[in-house]
Amino acid sequence: MAFIQRQELNNQSFDKESRLQSRSLFSFIVVALLVAVGVSLIISVSIGQVSVPFNQSLWILIEQIMGVQGDRNTTDASGMFLDVIWHIRFPRVLLAMVTGAGLALCGTVMQAAVQNPLADPFILGISSGASLGATFSILLGFGIGGILGELGIASWAFIGALAAAVLVLGLASIGGKTSSVKLILAGTVISALCGAISNFIIYFAKNAEGIRSISFWTMGSLASAEWRTLPLITTVVIAASLFFLLQFRVMNTMLMGEEAAVTLGVNLNHFRRLYMVISSIVTGVLVSTCGIIGFVGLIIPHMVRSVVGSNHKRLVPVALLFGALFMIWTDVFARTIIPNGELPIGIVTSLLGAPIFMYILIKESYGFGGR
Repeated sequence: MAFIQRQELNNQSFDKESRLQSRSLFSFIVVALLVAVGVSLIISVSIGQVSVPFNQSLWILIEQIMGVQGDRNTTDASGMFLDVIWHIRFPRVLLAMVTGAGLALCGTVMQAAVQNPLADPFILGISSGASLGATFSILLGFGIGGILGELGIASWAFIGALAAAVLVLGLASIGGKTSSVKLILAGTVISALCGAISNFIIYFAKNAEGIRSISFWTMGSLASAEWRTLPLITTVVIAASLFFLLQFRVMNTMLMGEEAAVTLGVNLNHFRRLYMVISSIVTGVLVSTCGIIGFVGLIIPHMVRSVVGSNHKRLVPVALLFGALFMIWTDVFARTIIPNGELPIGIVTSLLGAPIFMYILIKESYGFGGR
């Protein structure tokens, strides 16, 4: 009996030590990612077709953000570098950071909500709906009056993305409660339908420039980043992030399955719909601003999950930070790989994401919902 009690005490001590080590590792990862994102923000604005010395980029940002006046001979804050850093590159880097965090967040939530490791922010046909809205605006020349008229294609893309998500949720709820399988099937149907209508419009349109614009938009780009576009997208992503950071218990329950959720008294149907609506709004805003950027919401949650595990209390914050870091450097690669040109960022994320995802699938020690 004494031996068994000592063994139990040893096991408890070991479990406590393991939890402390895991907590320390999580804290280290979060701090390291925060530092990496902060440093990347400064370094990335110095890299581009026009090379800017790092110290000048740093002082320009300090002057503009904090209002501290530095040595003009050192910062060149009144010259060309000010326009390049503050009006072009810094808004773009911030947009890349917010977009990466938003797509990673939506991918994490989608994979938990539909209990499918292949889920990503576009599983509800959001990308196809946004493409249909953009195609409708570019080729048919429709505009929206009033305040939304200033947004042009972005407003129609958002409307298309949101309409597609609403149709999917409505279709999946017909005949009973919404299930993960019905959501995936409904998303596939709506995606195919929106794609067919878009191709129909393109086929009969006689607008070569418009067709080229649609092709470039569907490949994704951060070139349209401006200060006036950042407040909306940043507010939406931050609000959604704060909400889902507090929902880790429900998302953990979703991974346990329907029967476990019923036993615990959690209405998965209600939370699944709520999560889908919020994720659709976030993805719609991102897509309407940046176009379609694939693989980020798919691979980032898997990469993070293989390091910190499937507990969403740790998975969500690390996915947000790593998604932001990944998108910052992906954008740097996209705008520097071609001399005097820019490669659409959606192509870069796909070229980088496909091999990473194949490695994750082949890796024997990784499983969805586990370590």
